[in-house]
Amino acid sequence: MPTEFLFMEFFQPFAQYRNPFTFYYAQTYPLPPKSTIIGMLQSALGDWYGSNLGTDRWWNLKVSVHGGFESVFWNYQSLIKGTVELKGAKLMNQGLPLYGGGITSQRTPVHQQELFNGHLYIFIKGDSQLLDDIKEAIEHPKKVLCLGRSEDVVFLRNCEFTQASKKNKVKKSLWLTYPTYLLKEHLPIQNQKYPVFSVPVKVLFKNGNENVTSKAEITKNTKREVVFNTVVFTGTDYVVYLNNREIDVEVFDIKGKNFKIPTKAGWL
Repeated sequence: MPTEFLFMEFFQPFAQYRNPFTFYYAQTYPLPPKSTIIGMLQSALGDWYGSNLGTDRWWNLKVSVHGGFESVFWNYQSLIKGTVELKGAKLMNQGLPLYGGGITSQRTPVHQQELFNGHLYIFIKGDSQLLDDIKEAIEHPKKVLCLGRSEDVVFLRNCEFTQASKKNKVKKSLWLTYPTYLLKEHLPIQNQKYPVFSVPVKVLFKNGNENVTSKAEITKNTKREVVFNTVVFTGTDYVVYLNNREIDVEVFDIKGKNFKIPTKAGWL
């Protein structure tokens, strides 16, 4: 039986997928990383930390994300930095009152890069029962769907199961209609001048050696363990020139849109 993939199309008015490797300004990834997408799906199913269904079931899912945003702009924000704690009836940050007269805790102005008017196409493959549950939760959400920050809402345009229309073998070049992430380690690319990002593909919250199972278990000693992969970010109508090594490509035709996903490099 041919493999079925869950396909989701979203419109997102605003987004900021924070790149943690930027410090003096908040850069955004051009597309949501796998960890951000899985986080949205966990939230939709009410399984924030994977405690109900198991973290392995979630992170074993394979994700391929395509699309892009119409424009990028910079937002100038004043952010609170440090550790916020409640002492008595006062909010404190690093020993100083968070609000009130006199000396207050530090607020740092930061340039934040944001994305505007996004059209996102997400493919997911893996555990068939989990994909069924995701489809039901996405089509009938119990809460507002957010991809990234809590204010970065998304609007579902389409959600369906699909199959690859065909499979090709490509040796010289690969033409991609929509921007996407490709795993660098599995991409025999010829031109070494290309944009790369280190994107999070798995995130676990731990207290010691135990995985966190609810928000109530989060403390200032909770550790956030992140796995990153290096990806090549392609552009619109982007041609990937290959180094004379043949790769397998899955082709999808959905409502007049064409997507090509390299079997190894195209899935995070």
